[in-house]
Amino acid sequence: MILALLVASAAILWYGRRSSRALAAQVAAKLVPGADGIIPGAEPISLDASGSRAVLLLHGFGDTPQTLRYVAAALHADGYTVRAPLLPGHGRTLAAFRATRAKQWIAAAREAYEEMCLAHGPSPVVGLSMGGALAIVLAAETPTMPALALIAPYVSMPRRARFVARFHPVWSLITPYFRSGGDRSIHDETERARNRAYGVLTPALLFELSRVVRRVQVSLPRVKSPTLVIHGLNDERIPPDAAAREYARLGASDKRLIWLDQGGHVLTVDHGRDRVIELVKDWLARHPAGVAAHSPARPAVT
Repeated sequence: MILALLVASAAILWYGRRSSRALAAQVAAKLVPGADGIIPGAEPISLDASGSRAVLLLHGFGDTPQTLRYVAAALHADGYTVRAPLLPGHGRTLAAFRATRAKQWIAAAREAYEEMCLAHGPSPVVGLSMGGALAIVLAAETPTMPALALIAPYVSMPRRARFVARFHPVWSLITPYFRSGGDRSIHDETERARNRAYGVLTPALLFELSRVVRRVQVSLPRVKSPTLVIHGLNDERIPPDAAAREYARLGASDKRLIWLDQGGHVLTVDHGRDRVIELVKDWLARHPAGVAAHSPARPAVT
């Protein structure tokens, strides 16, 4: 009996690791970095404008600034200097992604924001998914941030993901790499094909993402900047009830929650993205830099 269990366990480990190697090889063949070490299409976005207004855009976990290109172009056309950095480990190789940690993503976002504020003064931040989580951390640290726009912010983790993250050393032995299910995050087939996300995770990376979420849980009540939250009713990453619950914990007195019935999780490139862009542009226009951040509370709307 014991021998049979040992054989079965060995077979599971062998199959899991073999499948993981094949999955990693598929990603490596599909997403080949260029001479600069960055996957073509995953580069940071840097758009300069003649005016003083500027905005920082932060992309999601395992993804790239490519998901924010429409928002970046629209804000630049409105006169904003736009920066969308490529977070550490992203848009390069799976090995580079696997080697990064939550503290590096937070530090990179903080450095990018500090550089922007030095050049342009207090500036708004727009964050998508984990980028929204990073934006919350920045806002909690920066009372002078004039506005915050969070698009499908990754502010809570589903139970199954928490389980894998908690026991990541064990899961790493069984399945070093596994599919993230990111293909469900973009409903628009053309945009899904253009996406430069890895589409693959490791249990340890999921643990690092859980660290970001824990940091966000502490930061939410400390956010005082006017905050717009845009969330999809069809988001498969963060269910609407979880999004509403975390929105209620936001400390900002001026906040607004908008529900969209189009698109999945990556709303910035999916069906309905024009509406997302309109909402972000309007929110930033209503809360320009230099205006007091504390306005009367506004109710959430649908």
